[in-house]
Amino acid sequence: GIVSSLNRTIPSLSKRTMRSIIQIDAALNRGNSGGPLLNSRGELVGMNTAIASRVGENSGIGFAIPSATIVRVVSQLIEFGKVRRPNIGIESIAETSRGLMVVALEPGGPAEQAGLKGIRVVRYRMMLGELVRSDYSTADIVTEVDGEKVSNVDDLLSTIENRKAGDSVLLTLKRGEQTLRVPIRLVEETPPTP
Repeated sequence: GIVSSLNRTIPSLSKRTMRSIIQIDAALNRGNSGGPLLNSRGELVGMNTAIASRVGENSGIGFAIPSATIVRVVSQLIEFGKVRRPNIGIESIAETSRGLMVVALEPGGPAEQAGLKGIRVVRYRMMLGELVRSDYSTADIVTEVDGEKVSNVDDLLSTIENRKAGDSVLLTLKRGEQTLRVPIRLVEETPPTP
């Protein structure tokens, strides 16, 4: 088979997005998941993971996890017994023409501790109840991470996921008319409670 694309993203069964995936045109048979993807010199370049097929057969587009990702994940599994993912502490973000708007922050998380601001919720008391309005003017707009422009959520997540808990990233953001550079120290992601 031939590598037809690099750095693809596909959804996983756990609802996480798998990034930096290798797209291949080689036929993957059922049960091939976990099998090696080799280059013409017999070197491991990835692990066959999934196939996208319109007809439910073995033909279609194959996907493989790069060997660098496998090494990183397996090393963490051996050392810690789990994969330790970095967390920046931004719960929700929206793509805009100006950059990535911070919608909501994780309370007490790294982004909030660094001073980032999300959308402010304004509540008005009325005779018949309460009116709730979102004030978007307070939300920071992230334009760069470590000097690299970010135009979509995948850009941000790819940068964060290539770091470790304890590493720092430098966000460039717009707050009103100001341009700010804010360092944020990443923490280990805590798994959601069931």
